[in-house]
Amino acid sequence: MRPSARAVDALRSVTLETGVNRYAEGSCLISFGHTKVHVTASLDEGVPSFLKGKGQGWVTAEYGMLPRATHTRGRREAAQGKQSGRTQEIQRLIGRSLRAVVDLKALGERQISLDCDVLQADGGTRTAAITGAWVALKIACDYLLAEGVIKRQPVLSSVAAISCGIHQGVPVLDLDYEEDSSAEADANFVLTGDGEIVEIQATGEKRGFSRAEFDSLFALAEKGIGELTLAQAAAVARAKTA
Repeated sequence: MRPSARAVDALRSVTLETGVNRYAEGSCLISFGHTKVHVTASLDEGVPSFLKGKGQGWVTAEYGMLPRATHTRGRREAAQGKQSGRTQEIQRLIGRSLRAVVDLKALGERQISLDCDVLQADGGTRTAAITGAWVALKIACDYLLAEGVIKRQPVLSSVAAISCGIHQGVPVLDLDYEEDSSAEADANFVLTGDGEIVEIQATGEKRGFSRAEFDSLFALAEKGIGELTLAQAAAVARAKTA
């Protein structure tokens, strides 16, 4: 029995609320159970120096946790003068995941920045951030296309992410913190809406795991991301009619 009493292949309750920031070109508040991440997509005219004059744009991400996103208050990383290695690794993952489904030339020499702020953490913050960031990005690109800022849709496919793990010997989908903190193995899967692999991060925490167990985790991820892809599409459709 899982601590949450969910079936092994069940997601937590997932909600995607759009239009949560009146100023950003795109925004989304995503919840995976008690994990909540606020995402904004912002257009910047111009690109990083290494892309100037190359006729293409860039998509990048920043990630951070609010001081009381967890059980105890953490210091803001800005107050410490540097980002942690974990923060840097996660925001690079988010950026890579989004760029995998974007035609950067369609953006022209413009950058879209995704700011992912964890309001509350209960496991799976990076996967929630990727899933919500795609929604904010797609809404922003739809807006830019409608306004004539860009000439064609740069978002080629959807991308979403989910965690899976082995808990008490059983492969399970979408770990919350209680499961994640005691899992024997865990993995984060980033897949496109077409089922293509963007990235897989898999780690044996307390023991190694077999190919058969990995295949079970992958099958769970495919099921979960299939459900998330439908939820993403519905959220974008709602945003168009809002």
